[in-house]
Amino acid sequence: MKILAVNWLDLENPQAGGAEVHFFELFGRLAAGGHAVTLVTSGWPGAAARAMVRGVAVRRIGGRHTFALRGRRAVRRALGEDTYDVVVEDINKLPLFLPSVTRLPCYVIVPHLFGTTAFREAAWPVATVVWLAEQPVPAVYRRAAFHAISDSTRDDLVARGVAAERVRVIYPGVDAAWFTPDAATPRTAVPTFLYVGRLKRYKRVETAIRGVALARQAGRDVRLDIAGQGNDRPRLERVVADLGLEGTVRFLGFVSEAEKRTLLRRAWATVFPSLKEGWGITNVEAAACGTPAVAADSPGLRESVRHEVTGLLVPPDDPAAIAAALTRLAADPVLVTRLGQGGRTFAESLSWETAAAQTADHLDETVRAGRRGGKER
Repeated sequence: MKILAVNWLDLENPQAGGAEVHFFELFGRLAAGGHAVTLVTSGWPGAAARAMVRGVAVRRIGGRHTFALRGRRAVRRALGEDTYDVVVEDINKLPLFLPSVTRLPCYVIVPHLFGTTAFREAAWPVATVVWLAEQPVPAVYRRAAFHAISDSTRDDLVARGVAAERVRVIYPGVDAAWFTPDAATPRTAVPTFLYVGRLKRYKRVETAIRGVALARQAGRDVRLDIAGQGNDRPRLERVVADLGLEGTVRFLGFVSEAEKRTLLRRAWATVFPSLKEGWGITNVEAAACGTPAVAADSPGLRESVRHEVTGLLVPPDDPAAIAAALTRLAADPVLVTRLGQGGRTFAESLSWETAAAQTADHLDETVRAGRRGGKER
């Protein structure tokens, strides 16, 4: 197949996150398997206009804040310069409504839609734009095939009006050969928990910080490491200062994959308090390292964490519940080990190879269905 794909960021972008990892784990494997994949995406200051990333031919146009205006034109240009079998749109920011640009079969990857959680992240004018942009998705993409990364995302799409038969759930994988337990890397002497991800308001990292404060007020010596970057960091640093948690809560900034793996192995658990996710890939990477997760019982996260099997689910936006979970784990290393072992078993059931193969099959079905539809017209 010749695939023209669109994602707001690529894996080399400094702002890349879980959605970009997901895209390249899948389409890098498709490219290695002989499919031709071209990605239209945004750039950043100093970025090369064209690059080859994991076998994917990347074309960068505009920047993060101009891609919504320039992306559709770039797709039209790419379609005019070459022939493709299918257009793939990864909707993890604003949709570009590509079915209105081409008659080719459209394949839509949806980590999750923001819905009203947009108003927890951005100022109301921006949040309103995001919310409004999502409303036409069922109508504009009515003939598209949908790739949802969790049952929660599928249910959301169907509730919004997408035909259930057009949605297929393909769970993300995890590199269980890289993310592994290591007896030579013991957990920290003082129970230390870990957040890994972007620092955005809707991720609710503040809930984890306040949970640590409550646990310490109750006499439990627990700590929190925060790895990642994002525009919410200055505010979170002020929260830490206001609570007197300097030295207890550390901001590590960007960490390499090797550093992340070491942090996951040493942590007593990861903490993921987000209000809404497509899946929660960090939870599964931690599980592969034999480390449990404490996560909000929210869409996506409740699927990447199995309650009392691979970790603990707690009510969203509830610092006291976070504190209770951290206290329970800090007091019971045997429970940490048991949940970590359950996590490793769960992670071993997931693979990127399987997810990529399922994606290739779904794409092939979409192309063949589009060709049949074209003949019927």
